[in-house]
Amino acid sequence: MISTEPDGQPIDPLKVQMGFLRERDDRPWVMANFVSSIDGAATIKGGSTPLSDDDDRAMFHAIRAVPDFILVGAGTVRAENYGPTHLDEKRRQARVGAGLEPAPHLVIVSGSLDLDPDARVFSDPEHRVTVLTHESSPSDRFDALSDVADVVRLGSTDAGDVINYLRMAKVVLCEGGPSLMGQLIAADLIDEMALTVSPLLVAGDAPRIAHGRGESPPLDMTLDRVLYGSRSLFLRYLRAG
Repeated sequence: MISTEPDGQPIDPLKVQMGFLRERDDRPWVMANFVSSIDGAATIKGGSTPLSDDDDRAMFHAIRAVPDFILVGAGTVRAENYGPTHLDEKRRQARVGAGLEPAPHLVIVSGSLDLDPDARVFSDPEHRVTVLTHESSPSDRFDALSDVADVVRLGSTDAGDVINYLRMAKVVLCEGGPSLMGQLIAADLIDEMALTVSPLLVAGDAPRIAHGRGESPPLDMTLDRVLYGSRSLFLRYLRAG
């Protein structure tokens, strides 16, 4: 159960997420959705699933109803065994009612194209995936993936080039991983951060939700909304100002 206050009345996360205004004139609105332990771990044993609970999964699916494109790095696709982007009828109707296509389009970013053409994510021809890569990616892998996905070579797989390619979108949702998220932060491209705080202490050497090379100026964010699950906490941050 998700509510606006501890022990409050349950709310519909889909209605909440579809009700937020997300709008920019210069480029797509870029939002990110991650789950983290209390002490900042983004994974347990290499994946985020052990951090999640029923409320987090409900919020995850509600947020997935919002964007035109879901953006994810190849490492996350492999680690989480991504599947095709399927939405239930309620979410499809909510999108159509908002003037969107029935389902968002999945976009994978991969410089090396180290993706198995037989992977589950490519298993539904009706939900064909786009893979963005750079000009120097291996030709043999490009050809192999082109049978199951729309593979596009960009000047680079830097965050700026990726978002520019998706410039026709109103909203782009990043679901990981930490390297892609780090690039979006470094390029000053994050407008909204949806963070689930899982009630676990993990320690170890698990990655954070974002990392990158060198240091970039921190992005100033403002806490916009707090929602409460049975165990998890849901935070919505917006770009300051």
